[in-house]
Amino acid sequence: MVTRFPPRSPRPRGRLRILLAAGAAALALAAGSVVPGNPLSPAPQEAQAADGKSTLTVAVAQSVDSLSPFLAQRLVSTSISRLMYDFLTNYDAKDSSTIPGLATKWETSADKLTWTYTIRDDSKWSDGEKATAEDAAWTFNKMMTDEGAATSNGSFVSNFKKVTAPSPDKLVIELKQPQATMTALDVPIVPKHVWEEVGDFSKFNNDTKFPIVGNGPFILTDYKVDSYVKLKANKDFWRGSPKFDELVFRYYKDQDAAVAALRKGEVSFVAGSPSLTPAQAASLKTTENIKVNDAPGRRFYALAVNPGAQTKDGKKFGDGHPALQDQKVRQALFMAVDRPTIIDKVFQGYAVEGEGYIPPRYGSYFWKPSAEQKHAYDPAKAGALLDEAGYKKNSAGKRTGKDGKPLDFRILCHATDPNDKAIGKYLQEWWGELGVGLKVDCMDNVSDPWYAGEYDLAFDGWSVNPDPDFVMSIHTCAALPAKAKQTAATDNFICDKQYDELYAKQLAEYDPAKRADLVKQMESRLYDTGYMNVMAYPNAVEAYRTDQIESLTTMPSDAGNIYGQDGYWSWWSAVPAAGASGDSSGDSGSSTGVLIGVGVAVVVLAGGGLLFAMRRRSTAEDRE
Repeated sequence: MVTRFPPRSPRPRGRLRILLAAGAAALALAAGSVVPGNPLSPAPQEAQAADGKSTLTVAVAQSVDSLSPFLAQRLVSTSISRLMYDFLTNYDAKDSSTIPGLATKWETSADKLTWTYTIRDDSKWSDGEKATAEDAAWTFNKMMTDEGAATSNGSFVSNFKKVTAPSPDKLVIELKQPQATMTALDVPIVPKHVWEEVGDFSKFNNDTKFPIVGNGPFILTDYKVDSYVKLKANKDFWRGSPKFDELVFRYYKDQDAAVAALRKGEVSFVAGSPSLTPAQAASLKTTENIKVNDAPGRRFYALAVNPGAQTKDGKKFGDGHPALQDQKVRQALFMAVDRPTIIDKVFQGYAVEGEGYIPPRYGSYFWKPSAEQKHAYDPAKAGALLDEAGYKKNSAGKRTGKDGKPLDFRILCHATDPNDKAIGKYLQEWWGELGVGLKVDCMDNVSDPWYAGEYDLAFDGWSVNPDPDFVMSIHTCAALPAKAKQTAATDNFICDKQYDELYAKQLAEYDPAKRADLVKQMESRLYDTGYMNVMAYPNAVEAYRTDQIESLTTMPSDAGNIYGQDGYWSWWSAVPAAGASGDSSGDSGSSTGVLIGVGVAVVVLAGGGLLFAMRRRSTAEDRE
């Protein structure tokens, strides 16, 4: 799944709802004892709880948009879905190659139009019922026939012709055309006997009855909005039970407060929003019993332009600035963005300069513009483009259109993301020198204006999966909303015929090299049209207590991230420092990953970036 970051993880395919007072109160209740006068500072938790159970608490700066796998789009939410439900296939922690999940093997017909999956016989739902092919068939059929159920992952089934379960261990999917993503269907499989009782999938958030029935490595037992998510180890998980008895994701709006809690030992893990700031990382590196994990990320950080919000049938809505429908204006703005300065001054080296849509971590799909194509920092050329577009400077040095109105824009900024705020100030300076005004709108909830198309530009970002199909699909015409202001898979209302043609070709191409070339052509098209300006590929900068967690698995195992993985390896493999017994089995996990010390109490920091309700944004590390 790709996730938008505080889309960011967008989508993003990117969106945010935060209520500090309620969150703090709920946090106090969840923490048990609280330091007097500071509801955001719970008393230190021991690795071993009073009842003998080990608890891993993860601090997150991002709030949950939905616990329904059909609606969830934020990184924290899709990460939790991976813990609750099994997928047909998974990604190996070592190299992201495809490995068995709920399906033990798969085969395809000669024409690649019929795929048959063998469903394992040792997976069961947490209420005792056996997980079968019928559950998978029902999940896919519901997404094919119910618009609400297709909100987050509908792109995976749009090419499906028919899905059946001829026997408990056989799932058959018939396609309209060949589809290259059949071993990378990032769709959580849900229990039919539970979900067939749901009425309106577009409104059901799966947060009213606990524990929630699942078959993943953890079972969700409790949830409080903008406060916490609690899960317990699934002792019957077919790959082996997690070492920690309980996993808690706790929400912090203030990243500094979360870092302070880590220092005190009140939480064991901090991911950031979506990463720690350079100053936070530098200070934590010198703190006893704390280790900073700095690895290449799977996210991109970008400027997104509102090209004119519209529905699938072409109905316009929103109030995006009409000047941004001019390609020259978009390109002029991007040529006035000094990316090297952003990497040096804002990220302070904890990122790589952005260019194409896919991060360099995914080498076969990574694309860079040619020297002639590249929109390098060139204020003079940017000014010339604005002149050509009809926006010349007046006597006061302000760009105006033919109507005499000044060229002023708004940009959506996540209040919880320090990068948004810092870069916003640079943009005001750079674009101001061009004669262009910019208002930086930093807010807790960017979801409402985003869905309503009431913005000009926005800070955007997604976590990208090993297979890029999902993150590319959010820019197709098919991803547009059916109705104005309605939740949809689209990232920024982009609808381009040439892009759609390339998308269809890559989806049907099984040859890896040819498909990679088509994906790069799509990236090139996005770059040239100027709807997206990827400024950086941020590192995954995280910190954890080595006196609380003995070891866990990064992804990839050689210099990879811990939080927001394309799988559940980190939390499933984590071993309490106090010494949890038992061996993990399976295709991937602690035996194949880099072992990293962390703590028994982990707090999930859900943070800034393009997070949007009902959207899996990044940028936050994108869906994935």
